[in-house]
Amino acid sequence: MDSKNQNYDVCVVGGGPAGIIAAILSKNQTNRVCLIEKNKSLGKKLLLTGKGRCNLTQKNFSIEKFGKNGKFLFQANQTFPVKKILEFFDKINIKTKLERGGRYFPQKESAKFVLDTLKKELTKKKIDIYYQSKVKKIQINHHKIEAVKTKHHKIEAQKFVLATGGKSYPQTGSNGEMFELLKETSHKIIKPRPVLVPIKIKNPWIKHLKGLSLKNVTLNVFLNNKKKFSYFGEMIFTHFGISGPIVLNASRDLIDLEKENISLYLDLKPALDFQTLDKRIQKDFQKYNNKHYRNTLSDLLPQKIIPTVIKLSEINPNLKAHSIPKAQRKNLTNLLKNFKLEFDSLLGFDQAIVTRGGISLKEVDPKTLRSKKIKNLFFAGEILDLDGPSGGYNLTMCFQTACLAAKK
Repeated sequence: MDSKNQNYDVCVVGGGPAGIIAAILSKNQTNRVCLIEKNKSLGKKLLLTGKGRCNLTQKNFSIEKFGKNGKFLFQANQTFPVKKILEFFDKINIKTKLERGGRYFPQKESAKFVLDTLKKELTKKKIDIYYQSKVKKIQINHHKIEAVKTKHHKIEAQKFVLATGGKSYPQTGSNGEMFELLKETSHKIIKPRPVLVPIKIKNPWIKHLKGLSLKNVTLNVFLNNKKKFSYFGEMIFTHFGISGPIVLNASRDLIDLEKENISLYLDLKPALDFQTLDKRIQKDFQKYNNKHYRNTLSDLLPQKIIPTVIKLSEINPNLKAHSIPKAQRKNLTNLLKNFKLEFDSLLGFDQAIVTRGGISLKEVDPKTLRSKKIKNLFFAGEILDLDGPSGGYNLTMCFQTACLAAKK
């Protein structure tokens, strides 16, 4: 790697999840493979996945979850299904465990352990790694890449795999620079947009709920006062709004809607219909018959949200439970079933888990992931116009596309 000019059979650009897997699976007994990474270290974004625990894959993976572009993944999913992904990790000594929601995590519960193990595999396979090597130019001749140029190297190869990601978490290096270079190769770039992002909420009381995590709740999205989408599961309040799995997944649908027409409502008790919840509240009021209203909700709600619920219910907090009128109790029931959150905006790329947009799928062969414009160019991972829900879907897509690009 000392020489400024290097020649390889396969050159992979981008040392994230897709690039690392593409490099490992490209290597055989005789070929030369290299991996180019613009940062000082590999896998910066991988370290962030699953809140540092690394949600490797998803038991219920389905290409339909990727929307209208999902059918593009048919061959990749056939080539490297979840079963084979698990076998691959098991073979390199990354044992996995299945958790709630079909999510597979490493038993070690550490993204760093996963990355360190993958790096050992790269070393074992004698794959050359060029760190701090940003690609500045792609040299093309007769619809074929001859070389990529970095500040210090000109790297020639028979085959190139681009796995440089999208624009999400730009601090990890995936800032969309490769899209600009690819425009020079006449590839069409679908405008990148941030998805799987938290939501900013206007309600001034939102900051009082910071850190409150809710399980088994439903987030309902209304457009022009008509219910459009529903998401059931976990969420968390932040100082600016809401986040967590159901919120991130909602952002994938919200991005295409006019924000002025969006209304968000939380159903804090989706397992109970209105009548059943009303009876439950009556029961609690009877139990705490002589207590003040402010002290009657602890069996029903997390402590942190009770002051906000009391204020929004507009019931006098000092009223005794037995004195609360039926109409006010019904208002409380309605509040818990339709807890309104005033939508402000989706957060941007610096908080986005994935990117929607990227290389137009019309210009890539779904059976090989080869570019239809450049003979020896292949794509893998988030650089493609593919995005799925949270819960291991997007990492799975990265591994599957990396495998297909490596094998062809």
